[in-house]
Amino acid sequence: MPIQPVASPTRETVKQAVLDFINRYGCDEAPDDAFDKLARQVFAFQFANNAPYRAYCTSKRVTPPTLSHWSAIPPMPVDGFKMLTLTSTPEADCEAVFTTSGTTHPGQKGRNFHPDLEVWDASMIGPFRHFILPDRERIRICVISPAWDMNEHSSLSRYLTRALEQCGAEGSDYFFHEHGLEFDRIERFLEQAVADAEPVMLMGASSAYWYLLEHLRESGRTFVLPADSRLFDTGGFKSTKTGITVDDMYAMFADVFGVDRAHCVNMYGMTELSSQIYDQNLRSVYADGSVNTLKATPAWVRSVMLDPQTLTPVEDGETGVIAHYDLANWNSCLAILTEDLGVRSADGYRLLGRAKGAEARGCSITVDEVMAANA
Repeated sequence: MPIQPVASPTRETVKQAVLDFINRYGCDEAPDDAFDKLARQVFAFQFANNAPYRAYCTSKRVTPPTLSHWSAIPPMPVDGFKMLTLTSTPEADCEAVFTTSGTTHPGQKGRNFHPDLEVWDASMIGPFRHFILPDRERIRICVISPAWDMNEHSSLSRYLTRALEQCGAEGSDYFFHEHGLEFDRIERFLEQAVADAEPVMLMGASSAYWYLLEHLRESGRTFVLPADSRLFDTGGFKSTKTGITVDDMYAMFADVFGVDRAHCVNMYGMTELSSQIYDQNLRSVYADGSVNTLKATPAWVRSVMLDPQTLTPVEDGETGVIAHYDLANWNSCLAILTEDLGVRSADGYRLLGRAKGAEARGCSITVDEVMAANA
């Protein structure tokens, strides 16, 4: 039976609906029926305007009229963003294109197209303040990864720049330029923080911290940063040292900067997503003194754990491959299948690393299905 035409919402209607949702719910829990209603609207828009994604969803027999619930929207594998042009707006009309580093598939980068950055910026700043600065409006920030003016195709660079612009106190600055990390300036920043006894925050990719820690180790320097200082990292050690674990890094943070785990927070983000996911420990520490390091999402994101073989949802406490349903991804694909493993509990979920071997079988099959649908 041929697919019946479906009236899809306009680009402006979808964008405004997502902005309204972000502004209304923030990081509070949104009712499932409200999320479902908007997810259907976004899906109808993408089905009508994103041809490669429509072909894949049609092959899975999921269309706007047949959709039973937002969780039935087929998630696009992250590799699809490398192999296909996934945008509901013509490329020429997109203000920004964020690209992946390309380290997993050399010469092949994932792309996420944005007609403009209004939704992306809105999805970034509220959760940043909620999870990273629950105790204050601003803090002196030291950014140790490239800023937006160095890499306009990096979502992380956009993120770090917006964080400093919106939440940086006097003395905040960028300490990574065309020749790399500016170690001398970073040391002076840290010395000044100790002298002023004012809390500061370092922000950057985990790989940048490794280079900084190695430099400080070689120079024999350590600091005891003021109380309420915090270290923000974005995870991953791509193209750098191997054998170092997250626990190793946090132990070094305590030794070198005098900042314990309670004030170290990880942000989980992806080029293919338009939102970020956070450790909850800073909020829990300032709320009741506990240290909840499980991940949490803003209201417009749902993270679902799927069986690695069948890609069906698993129960809490069971390991699954993570699929994200991000309404802020209104132009590309709101549903994304990652290659990351996680396990959920009542208080959030924990990342367990990348799926490997047999665990990744379901992801690989899905990539093949995506490509077959677009052959």
